[in-house]
Amino acid sequence: MAFGDQPAYLRVAGDLRQKIVAGELPPHTRLPSQARIREQYGVSDTVALEARKVLMAEGLVEGRSGSGTYVREQPVPRTLVRTGYRPAGESTPFRQEQADSRVKGTWESRSEQVPADAAVARRLRIATGDRTMRTDYVFRAQGEPVMLSTSWEPLSVTGRTPVMLPEEGPLAGRGVVERMAAIDLVVDNVAEEVGARPGLAEEVLALGGVPGHCVVVVTRTYFAGGCPVETAEIVALADRYRVAYHLPVK
Repeated sequence: MAFGDQPAYLRVAGDLRQKIVAGELPPHTRLPSQARIREQYGVSDTVALEARKVLMAEGLVEGRSGSGTYVREQPVPRTLVRTGYRPAGESTPFRQEQADSRVKGTWESRSEQVPADAAVARRLRIATGDRTMRTDYVFRAQGEPVMLSTSWEPLSVTGRTPVMLPEEGPLAGRGVVERMAAIDLVVDNVAEEVGARPGLAEEVLALGGVPGHCVVVVTRTYFAGGCPVETAEIVALADRYRVAYHLPVK
């Protein structure tokens, strides 16, 4: 579509976006009012409103109750590093995913036994309804929530073993590879898929984002001898993280 063929609200949004990116409308600056946009661009109230909605959906501006619409301060994207396995002696699993060694990573977790839904069962190659240990994580860097993760492990593998609870026992927090080794399972492969989708309301809220934001999702499954022993979904706000892969060449 040629620029001249764009709907009026996209032309207005595009011009305001360019001013925000160029710094003409710096962070925390109030966006021109609907009446001002209407006068400046010679458009209707409807067009002015739709242009503001576009900028909100893109996360460039935010509404403040009773005050107006303001330019958001854009976060500097961090790097979510995906590498091959490294011994836990170097750092915790979460620590290994942080590119900036100055950032102190901590996490909170909660585990419970749940039946596998169809998607989890497919990834773990078990029957829908089979019991799994689900663990929900909130990862923080310097106290701020940066990532969410949910993992599932088949209780047919870990049940009634010392590693049944990922964050309790002698190997608490040591990661899947070490925990599985403790029950004589050698993790020899990991598969990951990276995608993006609109964030669920509870995800965006937990990560300190704006409703409507997209999230990047890393779906990871560990295998031992071809048998899945853990699958997980790692979720981060798409405007705050870039996924970087460093893979060995054999």
